[in-house]
Amino acid sequence: MFEIRYVQAKGDTGLERRFVKQSRCYKTARIFPTDVNNHNTLFGGKLMSYIDDIASIAASKHCRYSVVTASTDSVDFLSPIRPTDSVCLESFVTWTGTTSMEVFVKVLTEDLRTSERKIAATSFLTFVAKDDNNKPVRVPQVIPETEEEKKLHETAVQRAEMRKQRRLESEKFANYLTIHFPWE
Repeated sequence: MFEIRYVQAKGDTGLERRFVKQSRCYKTARIFPTDVNNHNTLFGGKLMSYIDDIASIAASKHCRYSVVTASTDSVDFLSPIRPTDSVCLESFVTWTGTTSMEVFVKVLTEDLRTSERKIAATSFLTFVAKDDNNKPVRVPQVIPETEEEKKLHETAVQRAEMRKQRRLESEKFANYLTIHFPWE
């Protein structure tokens, strides 16, 4: 047996930093007839459940605390997923704020008959780390290493600003919504 150990680097601020690879995780599934819609493709909601699940694991691995989904920032469906496919989700933390983490999920399909692979979807989610008292806690900064990780990390600030603006708009919009059903 052997043990893998990762370096826990300290940044200029003295806060702990972790490599992206420390949060990376994978999930592979087969597509069954009960998983598809009337178009014979994977239900979008089923894929979104897979995405939230794997993203929450990556976030927890990064901060080593419980996490809650703060937002599903985007889910872009790029290619249909069919019953002849397997679906593999890859997830990792791309950027961190003070208590929040941006997590990227890449969804690949592989036709199990032809071995053809495609990127079927991409998604960004935001999670907040919580302590045992359900209070937000500081999270380690992230250290990107690969070209893909670096590109996602350097473009994260722009996505964070868009999230902030969208959240403010959602809060304003919520003031115009009713909280009663028509039959009440």
